[in-house]
Amino acid sequence: MSTQILPTHTRPPATPLARFLSALYERMGVLGLIAIGIVLVVLLGAVLAPVIAPYDPTVGSVTERYSGMTAAHLLGTDQAGRDIFSRLLWGARSSLAGPLIVVAVTAVLGTLIALVSVWWGGLVDSLLSRVLDLLFAFPNLLLAVLAIAVFGPSLTTAALALSIAYIPYTARVIRSMALRERNLPYVQSPQLQGISGVVITVRHLLPNIAPLIVTGATINFGFAMIELAALSFLGLGVQPPAADWGLMVSNGQQSLLKGYPAESLLAGLCIMLTVASLGYIGEKLGGRAAAGRKA
Repeated sequence: MSTQILPTHTRPPATPLARFLSALYERMGVLGLIAIGIVLVVLLGAVLAPVIAPYDPTVGSVTERYSGMTAAHLLGTDQAGRDIFSRLLWGARSSLAGPLIVVAVTAVLGTLIALVSVWWGGLVDSLLSRVLDLLFAFPNLLLAVLAIAVFGPSLTTAALALSIAYIPYTARVIRSMALRERNLPYVQSPQLQGISGVVITVRHLLPNIAPLIVTGATINFGFAMIELAALSFLGLGVQPPAADWGLMVSNGQQSLLKGYPAESLLAGLCIMLTVASLGYIGEKLGGRAAAGRKA
């Protein structure tokens, strides 16, 4: 009696994209994927604004003031007849560029100060700590307002002033982590072998605190976006007629009182969703980093 061997149906191997999405889902969860999707949409909108935006964000038409949602204007127009959809797309550029400056300057200088303070210690650590304590005394927005009063209102001025205000927070957090890593065997062993501190810092210490730096940068990005939007709302950041989400919330106040809330509400919604998404991503990254260190 002959036996018949039935063909076995094997599942086709997963594609790299499928494996990546599966790993991302395991790390971030459903809400994390939604948050990443929102951030990606905002980034694509900012990058592709010149291609996607149907109108010039600074040019309006008196005859099209307060137009409702139509085929010509998907989200309506503002009090000057400017297309709100186009202004949201272009406004994403300045709303992301300012926090990016803050995060870049803060991450670089804060990390440098923290590593120098930890590695040399002693008098250097004491002096840098006192400087950071002095910067802690100035509220973020107050320092930005003082800088704007001296150099004039602009996005760059506000972003650089906020960067100085954010450095103490970043440096303190990184210093505490680097100080703990500094006393571990993988750092002290190369030092006993005569390897220079710069090499040890770059090759060993910095890679191990990198997850903390990335997590802090993600969270700081959201805070910086809120504070820069507040400065633009007050007329101290991005100047009209340029498009900016904070400026759009300010410009839409009068329209809101007249029964046309689209500009303020949509710009505020963009800020809220972006900041909430970045905060959630930063929280998940921070949790993963902490879990990895404990393991």
